[in-house]
Amino acid sequence: MSETLSVVVPDIGDFDSVDVVEVLVGVGDEVSVDQSLITLESDKASMEVPSPAAGRIVEIAVELGGQVGEGDLILRIEPADAVAEAEAEEAAPAGGGVAAEAPGPAAAAEPRPSRRGRRPPPPAAAGPAASSAPPHASPAVRRFARMLGVDLRRVSGSGAKGRILREDVEGFVKEVMTGRGPQVAGAGIPPVPEIDFSKFGPVESKPLSRIRKLSAASLHRSWLNVPHVTQHDEADITDLEAFRRAHLEEARERGVRLTLLAFLMKAVAASLAEFPEMNSSLAPDGESLVLKRYFHLGVAVDTPDGLVVPVVRDVDRKTVYELAGELAEVSGRARERKLRPADIQGATFTISSLGGIGGTAFTPIVNAPEVGLLGVSRSVRRPVYVGAGLAPRLMLPVSLSYDHRVIDGAYAVRFTTHLCSVLADIRRVVL
Repeated sequence: MSETLSVVVPDIGDFDSVDVVEVLVGVGDEVSVDQSLITLESDKASMEVPSPAAGRIVEIAVELGGQVGEGDLILRIEPADAVAEAEAEEAAPAGGGVAAEAPGPAAAAEPRPSRRGRRPPPPAAAGPAASSAPPHASPAVRRFARMLGVDLRRVSGSGAKGRILREDVEGFVKEVMTGRGPQVAGAGIPPVPEIDFSKFGPVESKPLSRIRKLSAASLHRSWLNVPHVTQHDEADITDLEAFRRAHLEEARERGVRLTLLAFLMKAVAASLAEFPEMNSSLAPDGESLVLKRYFHLGVAVDTPDGLVVPVVRDVDRKTVYELAGELAEVSGRARERKLRPADIQGATFTISSLGGIGGTAFTPIVNAPEVGLLGVSRSVRRPVYVGAGLAPRLMLPVSLSYDHRVIDGAYAVRFTTHLCSVLADIRRVVL
C-alpha cells in the first residue's frame, strides 16, 4: 500500500469523548481539501472534521453512533499524488513486486491508541440486579447516567462485549418510570400514562433532534435540583433605544449590526459586578459559593435543531460593537452546527431573549450550575408617569429566574432594580 495520511480527532475541549453523528464519506471516496469527513457532537454542540488533504479514503476507523476521544483515529487517506502513482503502476506492464506501505511522516505521526482501547476487559452483560464488577461504559455515558441518577451496575449493555450505550441508560430509565423495571432510589415521580392518540384522530410521529433530547435531560435535571423563583420587572429603555439608533450608522461602517442584546449584555455584566453572588455557583458539597471573577455570558440561540447556548467571554472588557460582532458570528455558527466545544463552556450567567418574537413575561429555567438566568420579552411603548404627567416610554419586560438555595428574594429584587437603572441610562456603562 502506498503512504497514507492518518486523520485523528482534533481538540474537543474538556470532553472525554463525543458522539459520531454523521459519517460523510466511505472507503474508496475521493475527497478534497477541507471537505467534511465526519460530524462529532457533544452536549449541545457539533463540529465537522475537515479533510487535511485531497486523496482517496482507504480506511474508516469510526462508525455511526460510536464515540471517540481526542487523538483517536478517524480514517486514513491516500493522498492525491499517491493515488496517481498507484493508478500509473496499475497501468504499467506486470512484473514488478508489491510495494510495502511507506513509513513516511504520516506513519511517524501515528495517532495514540484510543483511550477506550486501554480500558480493562469488560464484565459480562449485567442483568437487572446490581453487579460488583465495574460497568463497561464510556465517560460520556457515565456522566449521562450520573445526571439521571442511574446506577450503571443495574443496566444491561447492548454494545460490543456488553458495553453500556446511552440508549441502554435511556431504556432503563423508561422501564423504571413506567413501572416495568427495577425501581431506583428517588425515582418516585409517577409516570405520564401512555395513550394511543390515534384512537381519536390522525396523528404523525416526528422524532426529536439530538439537541432537543440533550436539552430535555439538562432542563429536567435543573428543574428537579434547583428550587426556582422568578422575579419580574421592567426597564425604561427609551433613552437606550435612542442612543442605539444614533449609533447605527457607525455600527454599519464597522460592519456590525448593533442590537439591543449587545447593550443588555453590557448592563448585565455591570450588574453582576455589583452583585457577585449572582455570578457564582454552589459548591458540590453545598457548604460554600464559588464566586467567579470573570463575566462570560451564555446567550440562548434559537436554531432549527433546538436551543443552544454559546458563550461570549469577558463581556465586561468588550465594547458594544465588539459584542455585536461576536454575537453575530457565534449565532451564525450555532445555526450552521459549527460550534466548537469551547464555544459552549464556561458561562457564569445566561440571557434568553424572546423580544424578537413576542411575549410579556416568562419563567426561564436556570442553567445549573449557574444560579441565575435573565429572560427578556418584547419591549412595548406605553404611557408612564414621569414627574407629574404621563409620557410615552419604551418599557422592556425582564424576568430573572434564580436558585433560591443561593439567592434570596431581596437580593434578586436589588439585582433587577440595579439592572433596570443601568438600562435606563446605559451611557454610564458604555462610555
